[in-house]
Amino acid sequence: MSKTSKKIDAERIEKAVVEILAAVGEDAEREGLKGTPGRVARMYTELLGGMREDPQKHLRSVFTEDYNEIVLLRDIPFYSICEHHLLPFIGSAHVAYLPTGTVLGVSKLARIVDTFARRLQTQERLTYQIADFIMDGLKPQGVAVVLEASHSCMTIRGIKKPGSVMVTSALRGIFMRDPRSRNEILSLMYKGRK
Repeated sequence: MSKTSKKIDAERIEKAVVEILAAVGEDAEREGLKGTPGRVARMYTELLGGMREDPQKHLRSVFTEDYNEIVLLRDIPFYSICEHHLLPFIGSAHVAYLPTGTVLGVSKLARIVDTFARRLQTQERLTYQIADFIMDGLKPQGVAVVLEASHSCMTIRGIKKPGSVMVTSALRGIFMRDPRSRNEILSLMYKGRK
């Protein structure tokens, strides 16, 4: 997993926002817009902070544990920026793995999701990145990741279908090979839902 070492150029973003405002017929010096270029630069620095974050640091909280049943963290809120329109997609991640003698601190699963989500993304790639990272880093028997998200590029522009939710999944190891294990993990992820 490569990370971008280049720092976000906030000054360049500010200049670009001034140009965008001018292109849509606005005056960046108007009272309500005076601070907007700086706010937008700070927003992008925050929203895309995962581009400079190494997810390996989250694997430092691995513990030896004689536990060989499913570990599942459901309903992890996340937001990301769609690389096609630079609009957010927002949703929930469900992340599970079947350990082989080591377990990860539970908060680290959420931090791994955040690290990959806070980049320019597609939901499909984000799903695979989380699953592959956990599979490579923990070497479990299997990993299952399901993301559910609403995409602004579909709900407020284009086809304009608010309420639609995109679901993506990535199954690795035993969850891919064994239908019983796959059914078990998916039923646990969706237990109690409509």
